[in-house]
Order: sequence, then C-alpha cells, then structure tokens
Amino acid sequence: MSGLVLKLSPKERVLINGAVIENGDRRSRLSIVTPNANILRLRDAIHPEDANTPVRRVCYIAQLVLSGDVTKDDAHLQLLRGIEQLSQVLTDVDSRDLLSLATSAVLEDQHYLALKQLRALLPREERLLGARLS
Repeated sequence: MSGLVLKLSPKERVLINGAVIENGDRRSRLSIVTPNANILRLRDAIHPEDANTPVRRVCYIAQLVLSGDVTKDDAHLQLLRGIEQLSQVLTDVDSRDLLSLATSAVLEDQHYLALKQLRALLPREERLLGARLS
C-alpha cells in the first residue's frame, strides 16, 4: 500500500478533502491512498492573523488550497511568485533545496508536500528575523 500515512494523537483533528476528522481516545494511523487528497493537520494550521511574515504568507496560500478555500489554479501563480521571492532572500544551500522541492511540488499539484517543505523554512526565518530585530 502506498500513499500518505498520518499518525494521529488522541483527539487530534485533521482536515481531509474539506471534512474535519477527529481521532478517538487512542493514538492511531490513517493510510491515505487516494492520490492528491487535500490534507491539513489542524494543529499545524496557520491562522490568517498569523500569516505575518514572508514564509508564513506563502505557507498560508498553500494551506488555503488544502482547506479548499482557494482552487489550485487560483493559488498556482501566487505560490510560485512567493517561492521565487523567498529564493531571492534565502540563498543558503538548505533553503534553496527546500524551495526547489516546494516549487516542484506546486508544479505537480502536491500542495501538502509544498506546505511541508515551506514549513521547514519557518525556524530559519524566525532566527533571521530575530537577528535583524536584535
């Protein structure tokens, strides 16, 4: 069996193709075998008011696709532009690799994977912004 395997904590919620699913009282695993299913862990969701940095804004756009609030077509150009803008600032090898993977994921309509790659940039962005403000 291939696909995405979600390991859920007790009472954890996940959004799958627009439906909120809540786990029971025990840890469990869900195997998502449908290709291109839109999945978002609600504990990882960025609230609109928290989309206040460059990386968070691009993550938020990918998240809107996964939640079904924006179509893939409407988000496609915004995501690619956002990733390109990030690549102008985040020039280290690790960031470039993540941005390249995110770009490929967007081009292949794999928005969950794109969000995963972009979220990996959040700690780096936080450090850079913290250093700038110090």
